[in-house]
Amino acid sequence: MTLEANDLLLFARVVEEGSFSRAADRLGVPKSTLSRRISALEAQLGERLILRTTRKLTVTDLGQNVLLHAQHVQEEVNATLALTQHRQVEPNGKLKVSMPGDFANHQMSELLSDFISKYPSVNLELDLSPRRVDLIGENFDVAIRVGDLPDDASLAARGLARFSIGLYASPAYLKSHGTPSEPEALMEHDCLRLTARNGEPSIWRMEKDGAVWEGIPPGRASANSPELLTRLAVRDKGITMLADHFAGQHVQNGELVPLLEDWKLPDVNVWAVFPGRRLMPARTRVFLDILQAEFSGPRCLKMREDVNVCKSERRSMKAF
Repeated sequence: MTLEANDLLLFARVVEEGSFSRAADRLGVPKSTLSRRISALEAQLGERLILRTTRKLTVTDLGQNVLLHAQHVQEEVNATLALTQHRQVEPNGKLKVSMPGDFANHQMSELLSDFISKYPSVNLELDLSPRRVDLIGENFDVAIRVGDLPDDASLAARGLARFSIGLYASPAYLKSHGTPSEPEALMEHDCLRLTARNGEPSIWRMEKDGAVWEGIPPGRASANSPELLTRLAVRDKGITMLADHFAGQHVQNGELVPLLEDWKLPDVNVWAVFPGRRLMPARTRVFLDILQAEFSGPRCLKMREDVNVCKSERRSMKAF
């Protein structure tokens, strides 16, 4: 089955205008022609997209899903027109972004403020829940994700940064409980553990000169918020695992002390993930560019890039 892109655009215009007559007037085509094209599209798909009455049009469930794709086609047409005319489409419309709440508060507030000021025609909508959103199903433009990425040929990704990880505790906690000299000693301490997506505490894994230790140390608190665990550690409640970048200020203030520094914990990668469409809206493109510039700066350790992957930002996530 081959669908005509023009028919999708016609369908989107009918829904936008709310009637065949108004859409036909805007497009400069006979109403009968427009109706015939939409009927042919419905026949190809095997279901109704629009329920017609004398008073109104109602979009069916299938119609809503087709409309989303039709709008993406329209965005790509607009972007192509802008390229052929050697000009940039002014970023506008809703930009829907998902990112972890702690990460947004700790790392992104200044960037987001600058973005809002620079692009007043873009409406920024943020989802700061810890869940992994369905970018395509929920119509997200970008998601910032921390850690490993699953295979998904429908998505593409840009590597933003790699953060080194360490163990930290407050001086008062260490004075009261002692300082661990090897990983096994962690099993005798109170640890503040990050909760994985499956709801269980994450495994702590570290290496030194080829030796590997891993385990889940005991703890009186687990949470899916690194920021909360950091605050608990500063308040003498135990040992926590923390990105060195975010621990730096607490170490300088004397609130936290690094532990087992000769043991290496796995680095954590930060990604910008987005639908792998051939062309993307200008608002998405400029947001990704600003993210890349932010994480390439001196405040972050820039993640090593794979040349074959980074030649194109629209590569499938399977390439990672």
